Amino acid sequence: MTRLKHLLSEYRRKKPLIRKRLREFRQAFKKNERAIFEELCFCILTPQSKAFNCDRAVKELARMDLLHAGDAEAIRDVLRRLVRFHNNKASYIVGARGALNVGGCGSLKRLLRTHTPFDAREWLVENVKGLGYKESSHFLRNIGLGKDLAILDRHILKNLKRYGAISHVPFSLNRKAYLEIEEEMKRFCGKISIPLEELDLLFWSQETGAIFK
Repeated sequence: MTRLKHLLSEYRRKKPLIRKRLREFRQAFKKNERAIFEELCFCILTPQSKAFNCDRAVKELARMDLLHAGDAEAIRDVLRRLVRFHNNKASYIVGARGALNVGGCGSLKRLLRTHTPFDAREWLVENVKGLGYKESSHFLRNIGLGKDLAILDRHILKNLKRYGAISHVPFSLNRKAYLEIEEEMKRFCGKISIPLEELDLLFWSQETGAIFK
C-alpha cells in the first residue's frame, strides 16, 4: 500500500472521531471569556512542550485563578514542572492579559466576532507576544474559527514533505513562507479530498496516537 493510500485509509477509519472533536471545538466559542482566554494560554504554552502537559498546566493555573490574576512569578512556579521555557511563557501570559484587556472592559470574543479568522490571526500575531502564526492558528482552530488556517508546526511540515505537498521543510517560517505553505497545504487537501482542519488532526493522531487538540 502506498503512503497516500495508507493515509486515506486511516482517514476513513478516524473520520468520525476527528469530526466529533471538531464539533467540540466549534462549541468552545460559545463559552465565556475566561474559557476562551484559557485556550489562548494553552496555545502560548505549546511550543516545544507536550500538549497534554500544557493542558494540565492551564487547568492548574485556572483552578488557582492565576491565569486571570496571578503575576508572572506565581505562574512560572506552576509552569516550571510542566512546560519548557516557563520563564518566557509566564511573561507571555501576563502580557496577553494586558494586550487583550482581560478582566477589563475589553472583550476577546468581540475582537474575534468583528474580524475574519485571517484578520484575527494577523491581529494576534501583531499584538500578543508569544503568539506567532502557528500558535494563533492553533488557538483559532481550537475555538472553532480556524477552518481555513494551517497549523504549521514541525510535525505537520514533516508530513507535508513526506506526502509531496512541499519540496522541503524550511529552517524557519516568516510570514511570506508561512502563507505560501498554507496555500500548498490547501491545494494538497483539495487534491486528496480531506479538509484542512481534519488533515491536521489526522497527522497529529499519527504522531501521538490521540485526537487531542
